[in-house]
Parts: sequence; structure tokens; C-alpha cells
Amino acid sequence: MNDIDLSVSIGPIKLRNPILLASGTVGYGNEMSEHIDLNKIGGIVTKSLSLKPRKGNPPQRIVETPAGMLNAIGLANVGVEVFLKEKIPFLKQFDVPLICNIAASSVDEYVECTKILTQEDFISAFEINVSCPNVKDGGLQFGNDISSVGKITAKVKAVTKKPVIIKLSPNVSYISEFAKVVKEEGGDAVSAINTLVGTSFNIITRRPKIYNVTGGLSGPAIKPVALAKVLEIKQKVEIPIIGIGGISNWQDVVEFMIAGSSAIQLGTINFVNPTAAIQIIDGLEQYCLHYGLKNISQLTGSYILK
Repeated sequence: MNDIDLSVSIGPIKLRNPILLASGTVGYGNEMSEHIDLNKIGGIVTKSLSLKPRKGNPPQRIVETPAGMLNAIGLANVGVEVFLKEKIPFLKQFDVPLICNIAASSVDEYVECTKILTQEDFISAFEINVSCPNVKDGGLQFGNDISSVGKITAKVKAVTKKPVIIKLSPNVSYISEFAKVVKEEGGDAVSAINTLVGTSFNIITRRPKIYNVTGGLSGPAIKPVALAKVLEIKQKVEIPIIGIGGISNWQDVVEFMIAGSSAIQLGTINFVNPTAAIQIIDGLEQYCLHYGLKNISQLTGSYILK
């Protein structure tokens, strides 16, 4: 038995290890529980939840790309009421922190979703997906407008005592400016990054492979971009960071933590290898043992640039 402590903190949230399962890649945990013991991971981030059920975009909604995938699911989900009634009871079987990802098309909808969900004690925190189009303001994504991100952070924080994590878009010039406004408005942490915008064409038909034309690019292809964004935030803003973007093995996790992440989320790799989370946790323990780290949190922001 070794004395390695894999536990980490994201603001007020304490996790048994830094491995979270990313929103949209494990549904509401049911299917994933057939592949791994959910009691062994750091936590689960739910598929995005909206006030009312959403069907999402028509197919085709997923396309494989070199070292990654494009998706334009369109935030299909069961809605908050069905989630509380039909999905939460299953998750309560497990001793695993639950972070609810919230998607909305207006500031009021973000607030209303949070209000409803915050009454459920089993929910540990909220991850606010600001990469959604603002239907009341011409369709511009909230996440591309600093004032909108600040407003959403402040209004959501006003209706819950649970930690609020803002999931930042990478499709901006300086992501640290968005992290700064999240901190200023009382946000507890940021998730970085959400998917990059991409597209793909069928060279025979000359039509986009995805019905929605563009989609979110994820997977190993975006890892260097994600790492750079995490590092930028760490250097500019004192706020906990959950790293996301192409993480496929324990080495990637170590790299993200060195760059500044307190914890990470596994996304696309869950489709490739559903047992990756457990393998990664084992690898992290061995890494800490080999390099004499008593607590894995010592890695966070431990980069040496000169």
C-alpha cells in the first residue's frame, strides 16, 4: 500500500482524483457504469441540460476527422425536470460527485435551470456552457462576448450556493480575459477548453459532411491548443482550471496539470476506450510513486518556462 494522495480541490469541491468525465461524452452515466466503476473516478459532468427537452440537430451529427471528431449534436437532452425525475435516482447509487452542465439560449434560462437544479442535494456543482447561441441577440454565442459571460456568471451565482464553473470557448483571441471576468463576478472555476469550430466536406457531393455545416472539433488534434489556453489562464488569472481537450492517457493529464489544471475532463477518448479513466488513474498513481510526489496536486502549475 502506498501513500500517494490523488485528491484535488477545485475551489470548494474536493475530488478523490483529478479525473472527470466530460459533458456530452457519457450521457447521464448509465451506459458508462457498465464499463467502469463510477465510484473510482473524480466525478461526472452531465450531458448539457436545458429548461425544456431538446431534440438537437438532424443527422449527420458526428464525423470522424484526423486525430479527432466533429460533432454538432445540437444539445439534445431530456430537460431538467426529466433529469431530476428519471436520471438522478440511478446516479444516487454511486459515491461520485455530480456536476450538472447547463446550456441555454438566454440569460434567464441559465438562471431558471440553476434554480431548479440547485434544490437537489446530490448535485455538487454546475458547469455553465456559455458556447450557446443567444437567441435574443442575433444568435451570437454568449461565450464570445465578455460582458455576457460576466452577466451569466453573476446571475447564476446569485441563485445557488453550489460552486459555479464556467466552460470557456477557445474561439476567442484572449481566453484569460474571459477567465478574469468569471473570477470578478464570483465564479468558482473555469473549464478550458470547449470544442474548436470546424467543418468537413464530401469531395464527391461537395456538400458538408455535417448537416449543421460546422461542428465542434475535439480529440487529440486540439490538445496543443487546449494546453496553450490553460497555460494562458494560469499565467494571468488566479482561478482553478479544469483542463479539457484531447486527453487520452495519463501522460496527457500530467501535462495539463503542469500547465495549470487542477483537474481534467476526459471526452472523446471515452468513445475510443470506455475504460480509459481507470487506466489513467492507475498511471497517475505510478507516476507520483516514481517521481516521489506525495500529492498529485503538487503538479498543478509546476511548469518551468526558462
